Amino acid sequence: MRLSTDEKIELGLEDLGTVNHAFGDKDSDEQPQLTVDIGDPHTEALGETVDKRADLVYSLNDRPPWYLCILLGFQHYILAFGGIIAVPLILAEPLCIKDNSIAKSQLISTIFFVSGLCTLLQTTVGIRLPILQGGTFSFITPTLAILALPKWQCPAQKASVMLPVQLQNSTSQRENSEEVWMSRMREIQGAILVSSLLQIVLGFSGLVGLVLKYIGPLAIAPTINLIGLSLFIEAGKKSGGHWGIAALTVCLILLFSQYLSKVDVPMIAYKDKKWKVFQYPLFKLFSALFGMCGAWLVCFLLTIFDVFPSKSNEYGFSARTDISLDAVANSPWIHVPYPGQWGMPTVSVSSVLGMMAGVLASTMESIGDYYACARLSGAPPPPTHAINRGIAVEGIGCILAALWGTGNGTTSYSQNIAALGITKVGSRLVLQTTGLLMIVLGIFGKFGAVFITIPDPVIGGMFLVMFGMIAAVGISNLQYVDLNSSRNLLILGFSTFSGLVLPTWFHSNPGIIDTGIKELDQVIVVLFTTHMFIGGIFGFILDNTIPGTDKERGIQSWRDKVQQEGRNFCDQSCYDIPFCNSVLKRFRCFQYLPFLPSYKTTQQGTS
Repeated sequence: MRLSTDEKIELGLEDLGTVNHAFGDKDSDEQPQLTVDIGDPHTEALGETVDKRADLVYSLNDRPPWYLCILLGFQHYILAFGGIIAVPLILAEPLCIKDNSIAKSQLISTIFFVSGLCTLLQTTVGIRLPILQGGTFSFITPTLAILALPKWQCPAQKASVMLPVQLQNSTSQRENSEEVWMSRMREIQGAILVSSLLQIVLGFSGLVGLVLKYIGPLAIAPTINLIGLSLFIEAGKKSGGHWGIAALTVCLILLFSQYLSKVDVPMIAYKDKKWKVFQYPLFKLFSALFGMCGAWLVCFLLTIFDVFPSKSNEYGFSARTDISLDAVANSPWIHVPYPGQWGMPTVSVSSVLGMMAGVLASTMESIGDYYACARLSGAPPPPTHAINRGIAVEGIGCILAALWGTGNGTTSYSQNIAALGITKVGSRLVLQTTGLLMIVLGIFGKFGAVFITIPDPVIGGMFLVMFGMIAAVGISNLQYVDLNSSRNLLILGFSTFSGLVLPTWFHSNPGIIDTGIKELDQVIVVLFTTHMFIGGIFGFILDNTIPGTDKERGIQSWRDKVQQEGRNFCDQSCYDIPFCNSVLKRFRCFQYLPFLPSYKTTQQGTS
C-alpha cells in the first residue's frame, strides 16, 4: 500500500469514505487528508494497523468508483441468480404453474424485486454488512409440506385438444387456472406473514443477543461449516450434468482469483485533462464473473456447433444454452410487482406453525452468515445490537416478501458471502448497488430470463468453489480454540457429524415422524432436516454444559480478537445506523433498546 491524499465525500446512505485518485476524482478546494489509498493493494503493507487489511482490495466502508460498483454489483447479481431463481422453479409444480411460463416469469421478477428491496434495507439500517438478501431454502420444506395437503393438491390435468366450441370459454378457463395457483400462493403468503413476526420479536426484544452471550467458536464453527457442507448435493447435481464444464468453471475461477490475483492489468483513466495509465487488479475483482462468463461462452459455442447432445436423456444435454429459450420468449418486457398482486393473504394455524420452523432455521443460519461476512469484509465481529437489528430486519424483509407474494421469505445469501473472500471486495456500497440492480432488472422480465440460459454445470462449478469457501470460513473460527483438547475435538466432531447424519436420515425416511398432530410433525421434520440448526444446537449445548475453561473453549481469545479488531478497524462504528448517532446519544431512552448502538455502549462500555 502507499500513502496518498484522498478527499472525503458523502454518497447515498453511507458513512464517509475515500475516493481512489487512480480513477479520476473531481477537484476540491478542501484541505486533503492523509489516508491509506486502497487502490494499490499489491505493494508493501504500512504496518501493524493495516496489515490485516492488506489482502482486501476494498473493505467495508471503502467506496469503489460508481462504474466499478455497478460491475461488482452485477457480479453478485449473477452469483445470487441461481439460488434465487431456483425458488420459484422449485415451487412451480406444487403451485400448479409447471407449464405456465407467464406466471413463472412474474414470480421470478417479483422475487428479484423484493430481494433488492431487502438487500438495501439490510445493508443500510440492518446489520450493515455487505450481505445480500434472497430467497431462502429454509422456507421451501414447510412450503412443500403445506402444498402437499389434500386441499392444496393440483387438479388433474386434462390434456385434450380445444374444440371450437370451447374457444369462447377460454377466458373463463384461464381465469380458473389463475385462481388455482393464486389461492395456493395466498395461503403461503399468510403463513410467511404471520410466522415472520417471530423473527421480528426475536430481534427487537434482544432475545437473539441474550443467547449470543453463550455462543463461542465451537458453536459458530459447525454452523458456518455445515452451511457449505450441506449444499454438496445441490452442487453435485448441477455439476453432474457435465463434469467437464463444471471443472472448466472451477479452473477459470481459480485461475482468476488465485493464480492471476497479483497480476495488475494496465488501464487508462482521464484525469486533470490528460490520459493516465494505472495498474488495477482486474482479475481478482471479477474472478467469479469472468469464470462463469468464460464457461458460459464455451457452452454457447459448443451448443452452436452441436457438440452437446440434443436429447434430454443423454449425458451433457444440460450443458446446452438453448434449453430455456422459451422462457426468454414468453417473459414480458415490463412487469412491475406490487403488494397484494395475487390477492389478500389467507392465514391458517397449521401453515403458520409449520412455517415457524423455517423461520427459526433461517435465523440460526443468518447469525452464522453475519460472522462469516464480517471476517471476509474486513469488519470486526458484529456486536450484539447489530445482530439483533439484522435479525429483526430479516423478519421485516420476510413480511415484505409475503406482501408482494414471492412464495418465499428472504435470508442472507451464503454464496455471495463466499464471493467476498474470493474477490477480496467487502465494500458495503457494492452490495447496495446490487440491491438497486435487482430492483431495476426485476422490472425487466426479458433481462432476467436471459440468465435462465446459464447451463447447470456452470452454476455447479461455481457452487463447488463458493460452498467450499463457506465451509473453510467456518473451520477458520477454530483458530481461537485449543485443538489439543479432547473435549473440543469431541464437541466439534459430534456436532458436525450429527449435522450431516440426522438430516440425511430424516430425508431417507419420510413420514417416520407421526405424533398425530400434523403441525407438530412439520415442525420436527423441518428442524431436524436443517443441517445448520442441528450442528449449531449440538455445538451450543455441549460447549456450555461440558466443563472447560474460557481459554480452552476459545472464548478468551475470541473476545480479545473482537476488541483488537475493533481498534484496528473502526471500533465497531461501521455497525452504527447512519444519520442517527447524535439523536441516539442525546436521549437516554434509546439506551434501553437492544437493537441500537447506544444499548451496547451503556451495557458494556466503549472499547
